Amino acid sequence: MPAQPKHTFVVNGTPFDVYAKYRPVKQLGKGAYGVVVSCEDTETHEFVAIKKVVDAFQNLMDAKRTLREIKLLHHMGGHENIVRIKEIIVPGTLGPEFKDVYIVYELMDTDLNQVIKSNQPLSDQHAQYFLYQVLRGLKYVHSCNILHRDLKPANLLVNANCDLKIADFGLARVAAEKRWEMTEYVVTRWYRAPELLLSEHDYGPAVDVWSVGCIFAEVMGRKPLFVGRDYLKQLDAILKVSGSPTEDDLSFVQGKEARNYILGLPHRRKVSLKEIYPEADPAALDLLDMMLEFNPKRRITVEAALKHPYFASLHDPDDEPVSDAQMDFAFEREDLTVDKVKAMIADAAKRGGAS
Repeated sequence: MPAQPKHTFVVNGTPFDVYAKYRPVKQLGKGAYGVVVSCEDTETHEFVAIKKVVDAFQNLMDAKRTLREIKLLHHMGGHENIVRIKEIIVPGTLGPEFKDVYIVYELMDTDLNQVIKSNQPLSDQHAQYFLYQVLRGLKYVHSCNILHRDLKPANLLVNANCDLKIADFGLARVAAEKRWEMTEYVVTRWYRAPELLLSEHDYGPAVDVWSVGCIFAEVMGRKPLFVGRDYLKQLDAILKVSGSPTEDDLSFVQGKEARNYILGLPHRRKVSLKEIYPEADPAALDLLDMMLEFNPKRRITVEAALKHPYFASLHDPDDEPVSDAQMDFAFEREDLTVDKVKAMIADAAKRGGAS
């Protein structure tokens, strides 16, 4: 198959070397891991989002992050609540000119962070529908044996009709794996579960449920619920609402030092969520309380949350699919080099994103 012709355009000072069929529209965002622009596919007249991962192979950790996102999104491709990769654009060579990776995604109108910050009124129906879709997507993610680990409003893409898709799987990990060091865990602190703040290495899907609870609260209150400048302040912000945990609440904490630190803090009463969100639906507050359970062993699961009365009008067990294939993270355990990762991404590009 002949190579597609390419062209270069510049958006806000960033050059994009992509297929000629893509006509630039505007810059959508710029972050630590790349620049995103919207483009029109002049062959299909579809609009897409193209992320340029700049200097993708500068170090092994960043290179693996890009490879991980490509592999995971391919594995989960097709689920309505998970963003889809349409194609990957790389040079035709593995030489030194192969520095950047272009990932073409389906285009969404905005993200939940922008919606929360906007002046758009958000009803309980909005909150209910957004949360339901996050949990529906997360049910599929967890069924693939994957933890997202970085759920926050900016990683939830939405359309004008309120359809929602989970994005940014660069920090995701296999659920059963226990070897990941916490130093790699750089999820935004405000959405970080207590077990991660207390440096527990043996964590599971409950970390994502906590993050979804924080997002749910933020949609209801139009501001983050737990805001801490560092990890101790973050823990303090949580305890101001959840109250002082008992020894039984702390049964999941392996480290004696961390447990003693918490038990040594001044006593705090549990604050009723109704005091914080007096206008909220009682069923919404009941569910939120279960999602923000301090002890991960008692925190509600995604499956149980979907069955909660709050979603009575939306829950359909026949329309909440799970994966029949778990994600294989074997590539993470290989003795990878930057050149090996580069070759794997080039191979994925040839297959259209396939792993």
